Amino acid sequence: MNAANASPNTSTSATPVEPPLVVADAGAHRWDDVCGVLIAGFGAAGACAALEAAQAGARVRIVERFEGGGASAKSGGVVYAGGGTPYQREAGYADTPEAMAAYLQGEVGDAVSPAALERFCNGSVAQLAWLERQGVRFGAAMPERKTSYPPERAFLYYSGNEAVGDAPAVPPAPRGHRTKGRGMSGRVLFETLRRAVEAEPNVEILRHSGVRRLIVDATGRVIGAQVWRVEPGRAQRQHARLARWADKLHNGLPAFADRLRAALHRLELRASRPLDIRADAVVLATGGFIFNREMLAQHAPRYLANWRLGTTGCDGSGIRLGVSAGGVADSMERVSAWRFINPPFAWARGCVVDARGERFCNEEVYGATLGHAMCETRDGRAWLILDAALVREALRECVRGRLWAFQSVPALMLMLAGRKRAATVTQLAARIGADAATLERSLAAYRTAAREGRDAAFGKSAAMLAPLARAPFYALDISAASRTFPCPAITLGGLRVDESSNAVLRAEGGAVAGLYAVGRAARGLASNHYVSGLSLADCIWSGRQAGRAGAREVLAAREREHAAAQPAGKKSTAGAPGRTGAKVIPLYPHTH
Repeated sequence: MNAANASPNTSTSATPVEPPLVVADAGAHRWDDVCGVLIAGFGAAGACAALEAAQAGARVRIVERFEGGGASAKSGGVVYAGGGTPYQREAGYADTPEAMAAYLQGEVGDAVSPAALERFCNGSVAQLAWLERQGVRFGAAMPERKTSYPPERAFLYYSGNEAVGDAPAVPPAPRGHRTKGRGMSGRVLFETLRRAVEAEPNVEILRHSGVRRLIVDATGRVIGAQVWRVEPGRAQRQHARLARWADKLHNGLPAFADRLRAALHRLELRASRPLDIRADAVVLATGGFIFNREMLAQHAPRYLANWRLGTTGCDGSGIRLGVSAGGVADSMERVSAWRFINPPFAWARGCVVDARGERFCNEEVYGATLGHAMCETRDGRAWLILDAALVREALRECVRGRLWAFQSVPALMLMLAGRKRAATVTQLAARIGADAATLERSLAAYRTAAREGRDAAFGKSAAMLAPLARAPFYALDISAASRTFPCPAITLGGLRVDESSNAVLRAEGGAVAGLYAVGRAARGLASNHYVSGLSLADCIWSGRQAGRAGAREVLAAREREHAAAQPAGKKSTAGAPGRTGAKVIPLYPHTH
C-alpha cells in the first residue's frame, strides 16, 4: 500500500518530513557539505551500510538524530544465523542452508522471494564471519532448555519455533547467536560496530541531526538531503539529556517519557539549523514507526495498546521520506507482538484461552507467534490457565532459577498481584468473565491431550502438556494491554525495496534513483513473522547490500562526470574508487 497520505507528521515527537526540494542545477546550488553516500540513521543497519560503502572506497557521511544505536542497541544482540556456523558445529548441530531456508520459509512467507531467502541463507555463515571481522564475538554454550532469552554465559539457542512439537517438519537447529557480553548484549553489538565505523577514515558522523527533506534533481533522482542539526553547545547537551532520559524512563514512566519527547521535539524545532548535503546515494536507516502513534493508528490499530519497543527515533521518518520521493510503503499493518510465557518454563505447560475461554494456540510456540494469534484473532485478550502445581513450580523458578530480572520480576508480579484464583473451573470462569461451558470444554480437551500424550488440536509436544488437575486454579491476564505483564511490539513494514540492492521502489515499478532503505525502514526478511535475531540479521544483511550499492552509485556518478568531460570519441579511463585508475577523476571533486 502507498503511504503517501498515511504517514502523518502530527506525532508530538516525530521528525517532520517535507516534500523533496527540487534542484534543477546541482552545480549552481549552494551545498553545505558533499559526500558519496549519505546514511540517515546510525543503528546496526546504518553502521553496516557505512562499513561496506567506506570499505569500497566511498566517502560516507552518517547523520544521526541522537547519539546512535537506536533499537539495535536496546535489543538482545541476537543475530539469526545458520547453515553450519562454527558455533552450531561446536555445539553438535549439523545445520545446512537448505534446512535453514526450509524453516524460515514458513516464518518469512512472501515478505521476500524464495530466491532472496536462499541468498540470505547461503550467505549466513559468511555474514557471521564478516561481523567477527568487525570485532563482534559469539559463542557455542547453550541454555539447558528453551527460553525467550538465554541466561548469562549462554550464547546459542532456539530463538524461534524450530523445535516446537514432537515432530518438526524441518530438522531443528539452534540459530539464535547472541553477541558475547554481559546482560542484554545489543549495546555490545552496536558499540563494536560503532568502533569499527569510527576507525574508517572515509566515514564522518554528524550527531543530533535529522533528515527532514530529500533533495532531487529535475528527473526525480535523489541527489542529497536537507539535514536539520541541533546547534552545538548548550542546545545539543540538552537534546542529548532529553533523549537519554526519555528512553531510560520509558519502561517505568511511559507518560512522563512522552512528555520529555514532546520537549525534545520542541527543542529540535527551535534550535536546529538546515544543512544541504549533496550525495550520490542516500540510505534511509531510521528504523520503524512504533513511536509514531498516528502512523500506528492508521496502519496497525490493533497494536495501539501494546508496549512500544524501540527508541524515540522509531518514528517512521525514513518511511515518510521515501514515500515523499515516490517510493511505496508495504506491509505496514505487520507488527510483531511479543507475548512470551517462557520462562518461567512451567507457564508454557499451561493452557492459553481467549476472553470467552476458548483455547486458540500451542502454548510452547515462540512468543511473537503467540502474540500474533492473540492480537490478530482474539482482539489482544488472553488468559493463561494454571493449576496449583504449575504455579508453585513457576514461583520456584522465578526465585531460584537463573532468570533475568526482566523475565522473573514481571512474572512474579503477575502471579502474586495480577492473578485470578478459584477452587473450580466454573468459579474461575466467573472470575474472569469467560463462558463457563467454553472454559470447561477447553480444559477438558487439554487434560485429555495431556493424559494421552498427544495434542491433536494444536500439536503441542507431549512433554509440554500438564494435567491441570490440582486445585486451586489460576488465571493470569496476559492480554496486550496488561501493564503488570507488558506485551512489547515492534513494527515490521517499510519501504518496498529491490531485493539485491535495497533500492527504494516506486509503485508503478522501477527504482527511485539514488535512494535506498534498510532495516526496519524497509520491507525485508522480518516483515511477515518475527523470530528472535531475524530483524538484526536483516539489518546487517540489508545494510551491507545498500552500502555496496551506494558505493557503486558513487562510481557511476564519477564515470558520468568523466564521460561528460571527455572530448568526443575519447575512451574513458576512470576506475573504481580506491583502485587503479581512480586517480584520473577525483572521487569528490565538489567543493563547498
